[in-house]
Amino acid sequence: MRILLASNAQYFPTAGGGERSNRMLMEALAARGHQCQVITRLDRFGAEAAANWLAGVAGREVTPEAIPAGFAFELGGIRVIAASQPSSFRAFFHLHKDAFRPDVIIVSTDDPAQILLEAAVEDSHAVTVYLARATVAVPFGPDAAFRSEEKTAALGRVDAVVGVSEYVARYIKEHSGIHAIHVPIALPEREPHPVCGRFDNEFVTLINPCAVKGISVFLALAAALPSLRFAAVPTWGTTAGDLRAMAAYPNIAILPKVDRINDLLTQTRVLLVPSLWTEARSRIVVEAMLAGVPTLASNLGGLPEAKMHVPYILPVQPIEGYTQKLNELMVPVATVPQQDIGPWREALVRLTSDRAHWEELAALSRATALHYAETTTIEPFEAFIRQLKRKPRIAPPAEPPLPAEQLRHLSPERRRLLELRLRKQAGLATDPVLPLGGGSPTGRLRIFCFPPAGGGASFFRSWREPLAGVAEVAPVQYPGRESRRADPFPSSFEELVRTLAVDLRHYLTGPYVFVGHSMGAAVAFELARLLRAEAARSQPPRQFPLALVSSAARAPQFRLNNQPGPDPTPDEFLAQVRRLGGLPPEGENDPRFLAAVLPVLRADASLFRRYCYQPGAPLDVPILAVGGDTDPQVTLDHLAAWKEQTTSVFEVMQFPGGHFFLRSQEAPLLSKVSSFLGKL
Repeated sequence: MRILLASNAQYFPTAGGGERSNRMLMEALAARGHQCQVITRLDRFGAEAAANWLAGVAGREVTPEAIPAGFAFELGGIRVIAASQPSSFRAFFHLHKDAFRPDVIIVSTDDPAQILLEAAVEDSHAVTVYLARATVAVPFGPDAAFRSEEKTAALGRVDAVVGVSEYVARYIKEHSGIHAIHVPIALPEREPHPVCGRFDNEFVTLINPCAVKGISVFLALAAALPSLRFAAVPTWGTTAGDLRAMAAYPNIAILPKVDRINDLLTQTRVLLVPSLWTEARSRIVVEAMLAGVPTLASNLGGLPEAKMHVPYILPVQPIEGYTQKLNELMVPVATVPQQDIGPWREALVRLTSDRAHWEELAALSRATALHYAETTTIEPFEAFIRQLKRKPRIAPPAEPPLPAEQLRHLSPERRRLLELRLRKQAGLATDPVLPLGGGSPTGRLRIFCFPPAGGGASFFRSWREPLAGVAEVAPVQYPGRESRRADPFPSSFEELVRTLAVDLRHYLTGPYVFVGHSMGAAVAFELARLLRAEAARSQPPRQFPLALVSSAARAPQFRLNNQPGPDPTPDEFLAQVRRLGGLPPEGENDPRFLAAVLPVLRADASLFRRYCYQPGAPLDVPILAVGGDTDPQVTLDHLAAWKEQTTSVFEVMQFPGGHFFLRSQEAPLLSKVSSFLGKL
């Protein structure tokens, strides 16, 4: 079979347990004679990130070759194709997927926004298998970081869901109704499995010390047992406060991350896994046991399965929720209940003082894990996907991919057109830049809507029906959110405008207007100025907007010589957002909602704060400026000053409400917009 892994996380060097498991799975399938390929991305996009990645893999087991917008290399008998450039990851994926023509596409929870899932399920030739490796990344149930009925429905379209543990399979069936099974997908590393554990090793080790991973238990043990040497390996969840807290203990050492886990286990006497949130399974537990390192793990989620009944599985008090404070990672601070470290202290004292008991547990751990490694094979998963593939599929005719040399010289606009063609070929009805429609010219007036900071195209979803008799509403999606979550965030306000100019250029035919709210108004204004400049140079002249509607935004000249101060702290930023009413009531106190939306909102706000207006000739188009009469940020004078930006008709109007007045005043606002556009 031709098997493709669609990975929205860096495949090599491997970043985490889930990614290592995906790699082992694909290499096992390749060893069985299947033709396997991986389409993935580097951890970060851009020339500097690509150079750093190349430096990091130099001298290792891969020899990358440059391809258009990325790299390709062979690893473990698999062709790996990795995107590296800040162009559309979807277009890159579609291009290489269609060239490979897989029989099976594997997607997993490393793609929580379902960027690649959509493309996989629409492929009429391949069956799609979803690997659930983390309940926090699925869009439903109490463990989910962000719940979504829409994404749950999309997940229900795959051909099969496989859980990494029995716990995960039960969770999926119970909380979504989607059928899921458990077959082994967390395959161990290939032999050899050296013994790394020694009773005389230096450290009691915790990986990723942070609130949800049980740093409170770790610190309490370090305080209670000052004669023991502890080690912490900071990764994705460790905050500066966590580092300061550990620095206060002379018996805690901070160790760097390693690519090869055995490099860490050779220093480890006992491994601690005191997770206070629900783990799906935990690869590190099995890896430590294989290396003969005794492990103390909490009794939550799939950790008991990972331990395979080997002592010690110890009790903890799970996190109770989240406060409204944010750490510097823009994650709500967990409410961690008081922990009883008694069982943990007792187990650790015995393991570090009783050599015979340590050796007995190390031997039992290794023997159990070796039996697991010897008996856990790819065959059950292979048989499962073979059975799935027996379902008949009708493959549509596919155009041959463009030669690599032609792709290399495509302009951004040509690449964008290629993406649209590939999406059409794959059966995708909408474009990610205009996910709610409005992309097809019909001769009617079209309204391109630009959302505020942190917002996506869905911000204007409710406008489409009320304005249907006047115009076709086309909400625009910025890079880095909703349907474009895989696309990199722009590094500046100017880059955002330039990116949208490329994204929208082939849509800007026929009569159209721009509407923007808050930051979106500035985006619409600067995009209109850019299009005007391009129209003057093009033959025949290109069209630019017939009108501009600015909502809840100061006239751009207030940003002349803008010199922003330092960014606000996370708590200050959250207070500003609440003051403006920027959060829906149902999400304002939901920590999972805040964790999902605030990083995007903060990134947008940061680049918008640095937007500096450059004086230029006024636009020769009508402008309507609207706002709320109690907006603490935009006054009537700020709105009226938009008159300086046009030589044509200008109107201004305030509505009852604050910065997001359009939520409560949508009907009268759209009536005003309809009246204004009717005069064009």
